[in-house]
Amino acid sequence: MLRDDINNAVKEAMKAKDERKLSTLRMVNSTIKNADIDARGSGKPPLSDADILAVLQKMIKQRQEAVELYDKGGRAELAAQEREEIAVISAYLPKQMSDDEVKKAIADAITETGAAGMKDMGKVIAVLRTKYAGQMDFGKASGLVKAALSG
Repeated sequence: MLRDDINNAVKEAMKAKDERKLSTLRMVNSTIKNADIDARGSGKPPLSDADILAVLQKMIKQRQEAVELYDKGGRAELAAQEREEIAVISAYLPKQMSDDEVKKAIADAITETGAAGMKDMGKVIAVLRTKYAGQMDFGKASGLVKAALSG
């Protein structure tokens, strides 16, 4: 389970005295616990591995946006810190799909759902999310799905 892997990595980082990794993993654990609390408040079960992957992807996206802002602002040391955090968090995501693999997955999902137009976009995205959680950037994928369905 992904949660156990992260907890074990926290212990290893403590033993290795790797401060950057330790603080990043503690932040990841905190974010996951907050998401668990939110889910419990909504009457949902604790986060599954797929939900945790979505949380990790969101954290990476936030850090990528921060890197852009720090680079524009001339704050190289803060941008480097964010990049290090991205590297630590990315280690827990499955291998990301290439652009060609994403396009093939989209084509397969369109065929599978029998999607004929923009009204079926939600069905296609739902299939992609269940099959490829954590493996593709769904922001980019939705643009590709939209192009495939409208073209």
